[in-house]
Amino acid sequence: MATLFIADLHLQTEEPAITAGFLRFLRGEALSADALYILGDLFEAWIGDDDPNPLHREMAAAIKALVDSGVPCFFIHGNRDFLIGKGFARESGMTLLPEEKVLDLYGRKVLIMHGDTLCTDDTGYLAFRAKVHTPWIQTLFLALPLFIRNRIAAKMRAGSKAANSSKSMTIMDVNPQAVVDVMEKHRVQWLIHGHTHRPDVHSLTANGEPARRVVLGAWHTEGSMVKVTPDGVELIQFPF
Repeated sequence: MATLFIADLHLQTEEPAITAGFLRFLRGEALSADALYILGDLFEAWIGDDDPNPLHREMAAAIKALVDSGVPCFFIHGNRDFLIGKGFARESGMTLLPEEKVLDLYGRKVLIMHGDTLCTDDTGYLAFRAKVHTPWIQTLFLALPLFIRNRIAAKMRAGSKAANSSKSMTIMDVNPQAVVDVMEKHRVQWLIHGHTHRPDVHSLTANGEPARRVVLGAWHTEGSMVKVTPDGVELIQFPF
C-alpha cells in the first residue's frame, strides 16, 4: 500500500532524459501504487490542450495506460502548466484537483498543493499569477492562433527567467507564516508541495502540534517522489 506524489518534471522536447525517466517511472514504481498525484509543472509550458506537440500526446497515452491498469492519477496545476484543461485530462485519464486538496491517507490527513501560493514574499510573482489566472484573460489567450500563443509563452518564460535572476533565494522560497496559515486553515499536520525545487522535510508547529512540510524536488538530474504508506511519509530521490 503506497500513494505516490511527484512534481516539477518540466517536461519538454529539449530534455529527452527526463521524459525517458518519467516513462520508466510510470511503467515501474507507479504501477504498484494505490494512486499517483502530480502536483504541478508536469510540463515546462502549456499553451492549450489543442497544441499538437507530439510529446503531449505521448505523455497523455503513458498516463492513460497507468490509469487503465488500475492506478488513478490526479493533477494539481502548477505555475507552468496552469492552462491544462479538461481536454487533456480526458485524454490522459487524469482527474483535475483544486489548488489546495486535503487527502485522508491511511488515517493521516495530508494537504497537497503546488506551492507557488506559499511564496508570499514574491509580490511581483503573485501579482502576475493573479493576472494570468483571470478567466477572461485565459479565454482570450486560448482563442489566439497557436503561433501567437507560442511567441507570447516564449516571451513570458524569458521574462520570468530574467526576473528570477535578480531575486534572492529567500524571496522565491515559501513564507513560513503562509505555511502555518494554510495548514491551520485545513487543520492538518502534514503538507506536501513542490514548486521551490528544494527537496526536504521540514519540522514546524501548526494547530498547536508538531507538523511536517515535505517538499518535492524537481526532475533536473534525478527523479523525486514522496511515498506515503501506512507506516510513514518518505521523500525519495532516484536516478532516471
